[in-house]
Amino acid sequence: MRFLRQDEHLPRYPIRVAYNDPNAAGVLAQGVWETVRIKARDRNVAIICVGTDRSTGDALGPLVGSRLAETLQSTEVQIFGTLDEPVHAVNLTETLTRLDRMSPAPFVIAVDACLGQVNSIGQISLHDGPLRPGAGVNKQLPAVGDIHITGIVNVGGYMEYFVLQNTRLQLVFRMARIIADGLAEGLVRRLRAGGEVLPFPVRRPAPGGP
Repeated sequence: MRFLRQDEHLPRYPIRVAYNDPNAAGVLAQGVWETVRIKARDRNVAIICVGTDRSTGDALGPLVGSRLAETLQSTEVQIFGTLDEPVHAVNLTETLTRLDRMSPAPFVIAVDACLGQVNSIGQISLHDGPLRPGAGVNKQLPAVGDIHITGIVNVGGYMEYFVLQNTRLQLVFRMARIIADGLAEGLVRRLRAGGEVLPFPVRRPAPGGP
């Protein structure tokens, strides 16, 4: 049995950051790096970005997947769920079956939009454990992922489908870029480390910045 070194503790979940925080991508990247380095070990990583481009609020996942498909194309990270080939309620089970058939089994990170309280809109969170997609719109779908990332795109609790369809694309687009960049930076950092424990630089806003 291998015991964790003192500096190999997992971060406290959930890790939350607002999309308009100037260090948002860096905070997410550090959480991803620390989590994957310890929990995934030497396993390959697969990312499932859940959602559809037929609804602006639900397009968060496909937007993340499309950006990751470009930034991580030279790595072994597998991306499921893009604007060209979205993963949604209809084909989610089929996608999970494909993952189950992979050998060795990859470490899976799930990404999805969600609804929340009005003062939480724009919040991005990294959670331990699987994502339960469709819960916000009362759909029963399979759980996804070893860890998951969610972005609160609008208010929940009433007429969820209508709310998702009338969510501002500008907000969703900005959140998607932060999530994708945080994931890419954290995973590339892990690949470059090659198993070595490297300190992760903490980004700080430029002097005079917001």
